[in-house]
Amino acid sequence: MHQNHPFRIFGISAAITLLLGVVMFVNGGLPGLWLYIVLVLLEVTFSFDNAVVNSKILERLSDLWQTLFLTVGIFFAVFVVRFLLPLLIVMLTAHLGAGEVISLVLNNPDEYSHRLHEAAPLINAFGGMFLVMIGLSYFVDREKDVHWLKHVERGLSQAGQIRFIKLIVMLLVTVLVYATVDASVHGAVLVASLLGIALHVGLDSISFLFEKRQRGLVRMKKQVGLAAFASFMYLQVLDASFSFDGVIGAFAITSSVLLIVTGLGAGALWVRSLTVYLVRTGTLAKYRYLEHGAHWAILVLGILMLSKLYHVELPEWVTGSLGLIFIVTAVITSIVEKRGSKVQ
Repeated sequence: MHQNHPFRIFGISAAITLLLGVVMFVNGGLPGLWLYIVLVLLEVTFSFDNAVVNSKILERLSDLWQTLFLTVGIFFAVFVVRFLLPLLIVMLTAHLGAGEVISLVLNNPDEYSHRLHEAAPLINAFGGMFLVMIGLSYFVDREKDVHWLKHVERGLSQAGQIRFIKLIVMLLVTVLVYATVDASVHGAVLVASLLGIALHVGLDSISFLFEKRQRGLVRMKKQVGLAAFASFMYLQVLDASFSFDGVIGAFAITSSVLLIVTGLGAGALWVRSLTVYLVRTGTLAKYRYLEHGAHWAILVLGILMLSKLYHVELPEWVTGSLGLIFIVTAVITSIVEKRGSKVQ
């Protein structure tokens, strides 16, 4: 069977999802299985645009790093991002010890959920700023000559001629957010916002620097070494920015940490497989505006995360649907334009 065949790419994800579904059914019966399915679908829907953006980065990596993305990256995505990191955030924001937080997870998941919700401003500020930076970096590019939403994207591209325009805009947004959010979260929001901006700039700069050195020594089409490592870590941070919000939202569905980690983890596995599928089948090249739609979705998601600082809450299914709407519309537009050019 060809390595690009969907069964080869999604087979392991399907097998693991089915196996975990059986475990959830044995432990929680039909209600547990149903909640597990809902969480898997929530994660896949919410992160579909993430897969599109991931595929653009992943296609620059060597085969070794693509394999690490599916192996080591899955461990990072499931255990570190969806389980360990929320524990650490609760420890830092609630000033609790590791043993106390683990005790909450095992014995009082409702209280753990409450503590995690209290940390939401920090999470939303960091994730929101990081995602908005991704969107701006894509559209505010003076060398970008393909535009989907013509007038808007052309204007953003021209704005890229202003030096440091992305940093100027994001720092102004940070000041605005700091000045207008609740006084009780001023410090946390400011630090998280600056960290989100700095991390994006840092990882992007490191990846560019090492890739430039790598190509200066040897003509290579794929990133290896430190350049690949920087891009690999960028993918993990991007995944974390998406997943934090999903973890918090998952507690509205169930208070079982086991169900949440299992359901979102299985969903993350599907998203990673989808990323590899997009890379190996060259889907981005087939649909001219797919990448545009994904970045608009990420930009909107970042703005929605920042809006939560002002207690503007949309249901998770609405947020996920917005991303899918952008992507589906971009695909349809690409197909229509391609057919129109053939007719001419």
